[in-house]
Amino acid sequence: MRSPELLYQLYERRLARDLDRANIPRHVGVILDGNRRWARELGAPAAHGHRRGADKITELLHWSEDAGVDVVTLWMLSTDNLERDPAEVAELLEIIAGAVDKLADAGRRRLRVVGSLDLLPDDVAERLRRAEARTEGRGGLQVNVAIGYGGRHEITDAVRSLLRERAAAGQSIEEVAAEIGVDDITDHLYTKGQPDPDLVIRTSGEQRLSGFLLWQSVHTEYYFCEVYWPDFRRVDFLRALRAYAQRERRLGR
Repeated sequence: MRSPELLYQLYERRLARDLDRANIPRHVGVILDGNRRWARELGAPAAHGHRRGADKITELLHWSEDAGVDVVTLWMLSTDNLERDPAEVAELLEIIAGAVDKLADAGRRRLRVVGSLDLLPDDVAERLRRAEARTEGRGGLQVNVAIGYGGRHEITDAVRSLLRERAAAGQSIEEVAAEIGVDDITDHLYTKGQPDPDLVIRTSGEQRLSGFLLWQSVHTEYYFCEVYWPDFRRVDFLRALRAYAQRERRLGR
């Protein structure tokens, strides 16, 4: 009799073999949800779940590279998360900063920090900026780490940036209002210059977006996975890619 582990490996290989390589999403966003609940079910502190979740990130990036994905956006900390107990937030920020440092020091991927860094403690924000700077000029997989991120905050920041730019060029508010278009705001988002997400995966069974990549996700496909993020496996990722490939993408047409 074959063991469950062997059967799992055989199933994973079959999924990988049968993957439609012509329909791989260029940009995959992942809402890393369920760390706290995973830890709670083990009777462990929330930090244990956050650490296990951080360890899972490298695996996901390897899977993405193997599949041929170009950009991965990881939602690691929302603006709402910052309202939690200050002690938990401080511990979580340390775990996240450590994970970002680890990704930067791996030497193989380009990082971009996306979020309202002004909402974070100065030392954490500076640590994240330094980690991003260390990856400048790298090729390969582009990894966005969304920290202190909220979709409404991103759009607000984009509009502010646009208005400041136009004001510096000597334009009046009336002139800006008459000219502003969708592309102008897109060019000032945190993800400017990148393709919009083709696929967003959310773990933990929650079926809502919570404002993730709010502007960019107008034509995005969604995949909701029941497992908590620390238990997310390659087979879950491959199932998400399979589901994406099977959908008819009309892109609003």
